[in-house]
Amino acid sequence: MLTLLSSSSSSASTALIFFSKKLYSLPKPSLALSYFTRNTTTMSINLQSHAFAGNPIRLKTPKSTDPFSPTSALDSLKTRLLDNTLLQQPSSPDFKVLPFRKGRPLASSTPGEMSPSWHLGWISLPDCKNFLEISGAQLSEDSLVYLGSSYEDDVVYWAIDVSSEAGLVPELGSKQFCFVELRTLMVATDWADERAMAELAIAGNARALLEWHNLSQFCGFCGSKTVPMEAGIRKKCSNVLCNKRIYPRVDPVVIMLVIDRENDRALLSRQSRFVPRMWSCLAGFIEPGESLEEAVRRETWEETGIEVGDVIYHSSQPWPVGPSSTPGQLMVGFFAYAKSLEINVDKEELEDAQWHSREDVKKAISSAEYKKAQRTAAAKVDQMCKGVEKGHGLAADFNVESGELAPMFIPGPFAIAHHLISSWVYQDTAPNGVHVRTGQSSSSMSNL
Repeated sequence: MLTLLSSSSSSASTALIFFSKKLYSLPKPSLALSYFTRNTTTMSINLQSHAFAGNPIRLKTPKSTDPFSPTSALDSLKTRLLDNTLLQQPSSPDFKVLPFRKGRPLASSTPGEMSPSWHLGWISLPDCKNFLEISGAQLSEDSLVYLGSSYEDDVVYWAIDVSSEAGLVPELGSKQFCFVELRTLMVATDWADERAMAELAIAGNARALLEWHNLSQFCGFCGSKTVPMEAGIRKKCSNVLCNKRIYPRVDPVVIMLVIDRENDRALLSRQSRFVPRMWSCLAGFIEPGESLEEAVRRETWEETGIEVGDVIYHSSQPWPVGPSSTPGQLMVGFFAYAKSLEINVDKEELEDAQWHSREDVKKAISSAEYKKAQRTAAAKVDQMCKGVEKGHGLAADFNVESGELAPMFIPGPFAIAHHLISSWVYQDTAPNGVHVRTGQSSSSMSNL
């Protein structure tokens, strides 16, 4: 785990880079998402939780009297910023800051056994203050957003948006840090690495909060400026006559694997923005006044003309790598059973939609080299942190072992779509006999 801490000197140039075995404790996640195959040539993936879920520093919110709570941490932050001598002394809890620039978290990279490993670029509070002063900016409590805490490590974590401070880029770059797209870090994450998955979840939560702050600078009721409250986890209108409380926005999205009556084929679609040869599940935002199940049926009908009957919940995933206008997306995954088969694609929404047999989809999963794509992305992050950025197309890594291009592939293990599709494909070979048509569907539940 990489951290950047200052020595006894306040100068940013004396910062020390070191690695610790544990930056925050990692509790065992409760959600198990797994599939296995009997074919030894096919990848076996076992995820304890979806990418961006299982944030280890936000599992519980401390009470306001707790020194690790947002309120207490903010009071301590104000005191330290006002007293420069206190800022330079070891204090409890320790404060670590994660800078972001244009939605990109600060990251670094270290050599690994098979490929490099990326790490979040945490910096100490004194170093954060010094770096900003070098750029001609001042650090204030309103510029920091509370991310969470770790009792075990005696640390409170913060995020800060430094998009307007261009001078920080070369300063941090000289220490082999760089600001990396969150989506790139997502692909570069080794999903078997518990530490990396935890850091990805933290970075996702931080990006969603900071982007929400950028989008909510003015009150939607009266137009006055908003001010952060409770260390930035909510905001309030500055107009005393309005005084509206504003909370981080979450945009729920349904994502569904549509399956035919015989349970032999799945409906997959392509959008024009997809990389070549990638197919995925249907998805769409929920509209006001409709249930999740209704959204599944409506979106499927609107985009493909397929009528859906039973709808069964699978799992959900935070998705902070969407557009900056909707940084707080929550993907809610379902299996949806088709009542009709004839496809009528809405070309404004989709490029194409087709029924695919289980065997074809299984072949696409088994031939796609997801691990190769992950290592390539990890190498790209490593090159970026060394100041040598290389452009690389993601689709080129999803090749069959012979080196030929795979005719199709589905999103990698970092996406809920992968797990919806793979759990259907491998339902007969899962360790506990996972069956897609299990539990009560929405139609049967409505009769209770």
